[in-house]
Formats: sequence, C-alpha cells, structure tokens
Amino acid sequence: MALIKKICLIGVPGVGKTSLVRRFVHSIFSDRYLTTVGVCIEKKQLRLAAGELSLVIWDLAGDDDMQRLHGSYLRGTAGYLLVADGTRLESLGQLADLQRRVAAAVGPAVPFSVALNKSDLTEQWQVSEADQRELEVARGWPCVRTSAKSGDGVEDLFASLAGRLFGS
Repeated sequence: MALIKKICLIGVPGVGKTSLVRRFVHSIFSDRYLTTVGVCIEKKQLRLAAGELSLVIWDLAGDDDMQRLHGSYLRGTAGYLLVADGTRLESLGQLADLQRRVAAAVGPAVPFSVALNKSDLTEQWQVSEADQRELEVARGWPCVRTSAKSGDGVEDLFASLAGRLFGS
C-alpha cells in the first residue's frame, strides 16, 4: 500500500506551474497558455527506495494575492513547490512573501522546494547564479532549475520533494 501525500504548486501567474505538472504526470508540454481557475488536481505514483508514494498534486491558480488560498486549498498539504519564472526576475522576488504566507498556513516544518522554471530560455534568463545561491545558502531553500518544455530538472524536482515526504 502506497503512502498518499498532498503537494501544492504555488507561484504568481504565468510561471509554468501547470506546465510542470503536465510534464511530470503526463510527459507532455504545450506552448498554449492555460490559465488555471481555482485548482487542478493530478495524481502520480512513485517508486522510491523506501517504498511507494502516491502524490496528489494540487496546481493552484496563480494569484498575486495568495491570501484567499490559505484556508481551503492548503489544508492537509504535506509539501509544496514554489515556482518562479527564471525569465522574470520579479517572480523570484515574490517567493519570500509567498513562502511566508504558505508556511503560516501549513506550518514551518512542511518541506518545500523552489523551481526556477523556463531554464530552456537561456537568452532571456534573468536569475543569476548569485540569486540562486542566496536562496539555497542564505535562506536554506532547495532550488532546482527546470524546464517544463524540455523536461530538464522536472523529475529531479518532484523526486527530491517526494523523498523528503516519505515517512513524514
């Protein structure tokens, strides 16, 4: 019997949350932009060294005011992914506030990781190595550069969080 864990993807609009979920769960990517209204829920079974884990993935609508999401959508969250668009530095700047709000709703011990998405767009990339190091070292936030388009880093992102959820 697999453990079942709920994870949420959180970020401002247009950072690629839905594309990351579609790449991870269905191994597909579409250039067509789809706005998530409310929440979209997907499920994926993983086999880890420690056993089987069933992830229930909640793709939350991007919202500049995450206040309304705290009560209902975040309840029961075992872990979460903060998603920023590496081609929009301002989306990275919004992560600290999002993380603070989510941690207040789910508790500070709930594990999370940061996805620096759209790494395939190298010529448009705005997040520096120093920006990433600041998150990883100064804040202690695990970061993974991802590309929902190419698939780079997507499995690593989810597997890393899943490994930290096992047994929690």
